[in-house]
Amino acid sequence: MSQTSHEFDTIINNCQTLFKNKMLDYGAAWRILRLPSLTDQIYIKANRIRTIQEKGEQKVEENIDNEFIAIVNYSIMSLIQLEKGVANQPDLSVEQALQWYDKKSKEAKNLMLAKNHDYGEAWRDLRISSITDLILQKLLRVKQIEDNMGKTIVSEGLEANYFDIVNYAVFALIHLNNKENNK
Repeated sequence: MSQTSHEFDTIINNCQTLFKNKMLDYGAAWRILRLPSLTDQIYIKANRIRTIQEKGEQKVEENIDNEFIAIVNYSIMSLIQLEKGVANQPDLSVEQALQWYDKKSKEAKNLMLAKNHDYGEAWRDLRISSITDLILQKLLRVKQIEDNMGKTIVSEGLEANYFDIVNYAVFALIHLNNKENNK
């Protein structure tokens, strides 16, 4: 379990570095995005991964690692939007956004560690294609919850699904890093 904790931290640090650099380039323009817009951005990334996996080739030479990183970052942005609400103008400095990022990534890690305890790290036996499908399934759930104005009867809400998406994307990135390191 300590290996997973370390791997998670490494992946999140890489994702956060890109998030920070994009904040330096664009500021907090993402703060104006409503949740369905963020969900659709995540969906585009996950769907691209699945399409590449199914076709076995790609025409745009951007690897799927970058798409999983984008899924992590957009999901964390979604979690921030859920808690803070949508802004009409960019309203976070780089430092403030990074504090929010840290808060949400730590919550995701705590959830991951608790679930890993209960599930015995079963994710390690999953194929990356299965992880992609699970992310897409979670996104379809999120879209349905959004269409239902956030109301659920017996199901987890938006926050739980976004946290699961973060963790699945991190798992995929761990698998991809391990494959690369074993070459």
